[in-house]
Amino acid sequence: MPYHSIVLVKQVPDTAHVTGKVMNEDGTINRAALPAIMNPEDMNALEMALQVKDQHGGTVTAVTMGPPRAAEVLREALYRGADQVILLSDKKFAGSDTLATSYALKCAVERIGGYDLVFCGRQAIDGDTAQVGPQVAEKLGIPQITYAEAILALEGGSITVRRALPLGREVVRCTLPCLLTVVGSANQPRPPSAQRMLACKLAASPLEYARLLETWPEFGTEEALDRYLAERGLRIPVWSAADIGADEGMLGLSGSPTKVLKVDYVVFESRTSKEISPTEEGLSLLLRDLIEEYIL
Repeated sequence: MPYHSIVLVKQVPDTAHVTGKVMNEDGTINRAALPAIMNPEDMNALEMALQVKDQHGGTVTAVTMGPPRAAEVLREALYRGADQVILLSDKKFAGSDTLATSYALKCAVERIGGYDLVFCGRQAIDGDTAQVGPQVAEKLGIPQITYAEAILALEGGSITVRRALPLGREVVRCTLPCLLTVVGSANQPRPPSAQRMLACKLAASPLEYARLLETWPEFGTEEALDRYLAERGLRIPVWSAADIGADEGMLGLSGSPTKVLKVDYVVFESRTSKEISPTEEGLSLLLRDLIEEYIL
């Protein structure tokens, strides 16, 4: 039985490269100064969806919400095997917290329709809230399985999943459709296919046409480029708030009840140091000092 999977992916700054040079004066991150990547656990979610497609047939649709630059992660999804991709991009989405983001994604999933499974990463490395996936499931009114590590069985209208929890493993079963949030230990994401990279290298959204024409001036006009991409299935559709039928009052800053009050820097400074000998006596002295300082 084929299954239609929707994968929610996010473009995030590569936090491994965060230094003082990429911080703004107000303590926020200058995202433009950092390389952008697909959120790591979203990559695991995409791989799990592709494995379902490999084993049972069906389709995989990747969806992301963000500025025009976010189309980069959609191309990554195409290179790895996604059948369709959709970019949600609208100034009305700007400033969305997890509540507003999950509402927009819920509207997009409903517009796509006909889905059996919705996949997303457990959490994003830029926010670490782990809220968007569960909120999307709640708004869709479908069951959710968080911390999904492996699909043990998928047949008919039910799925059995092993969850990776801090204190062990748990096996659960639920009916379809359902949403899974996937952990990083779930799988090893497949690399991009060289064949698909060649086939999809020009995949782009209309928001990127001006940039593409600088590299490929032979197309002449954006209209000609659009026709070329559309004929080959390489046009990445862009959906606005109106396209997904969203209530504008529930998007962006107006739909986001959480606000960042302030950002504090945490700086660790070494004031004193003490050398500990690698002996039982040295360790005993270290433990005594830790207890006397009420650290232990």
